[in-house]
Order: sequence, then structure tokens, then C-alpha cells
Amino acid sequence: MQKLHLGCGKRNLKGYVHVDCSPYDHIDYVQPIYPLPFIVDGSIEEIYCSHALEYFDFDQAKIVLMEWKRCLCEKGKLRLSIPDFDQLLKIYELNNRDIDSIIGPMYGKWNTLDDKYIYHKTIYTKKKINTLINFAGFKSVYNWDPLDFFGRDMDSFDDYSKAYHPHMDFDNGIPLSINVIAEK
Repeated sequence: MQKLHLGCGKRNLKGYVHVDCSPYDHIDYVQPIYPLPFIVDGSIEEIYCSHALEYFDFDQAKIVLMEWKRCLCEKGKLRLSIPDFDQLLKIYELNNRDIDSIIGPMYGKWNTLDDKYIYHKTIYTKKKINTLINFAGFKSVYNWDPLDFFGRDMDSFDDYSKAYHPHMDFDNGIPLSINVIAEK
């Protein structure tokens, strides 16, 4: 069975099939992360998506999550990382209510390589993502730790799932992401 890395951009995760709109050398399918018509129902063991679901609004996210569930095999896993609104509020307060300290994770800004930019349409709390995951029909939802999964050292795979404020302060910093696994 295959594993998908959706919305991966520049990040190449070994052992995964990469899907992204950006035509980097490691991208297997240069296309949006929704829909996935080239994926056979129930043929994927795991989908990993870090900081890409927020480019869809809440209504779109319901449909996207159902599509990703369609792709997963029985007991397949959706490993998801998204910006955490509650954590960003803590950072905002710690930084004397400086909006610049959270503007990037809140609204994003991704260059689509054709000189256009897209921005986040949503921000999540644990309650909101759990509601959407349950709506999509996943059986269970639980947290995962990207430091355990990818490693803590400087040479380990690094993406926004491991984002902390201050940067790379895994022991004392504030994690910026909600990291959940939804099981089919």
C-alpha cells in the first residue's frame, strides 16, 4: 500500500508519494490535493498533510476530508497538522499583542509559482477539527507528536508540524500546530 504526502511543496518525505501544485523534482503528481481522481478507493495506507487543509474553508474542508477518507484503506490513517488558533493566541499575548508575531501562521501566503498568491481561508481549534473529522466519518481521532515521529535533531524531516515559538525551542516553546491522526 502507498502513503501520500499532500501539499508537500519543497519537502520530500521518503516513502511517500508526493502531490502538490508546485512542479518540484520530487513531486509525483503535479496537481491540487483535492480531488484525487487518480487514487483508487481504499488503496492508501496513510495520508500526511501538513499545513494545507487551512487553504480550504470549513465547508470545503468537510468535502476534502471525505475525499481523503475515500482514498484510505480500512484502518488507514490521515496524519494531519494544522495551525492551532489557541496556541497562536498565547503567542500573540506573549508578544505584547503584536499581530506580526502570528500573521504568517494565521493567514499564510503561498506563492503558486505563477506569481499568484493564495492565503489561508480558515484557522482551527482542536474542537473544530474534531467536529469536521467526525462529520467526514472517521472512526477515531487522536494526537500524534511530530518530534517522536520525525525526530528532534537538526537533520530530521522538518515541516510546520514541528513549528514552535520561539523557533526550534522544543523544550520550552509553544507548539504552533494541532497534530492529529484520524483513522478510517
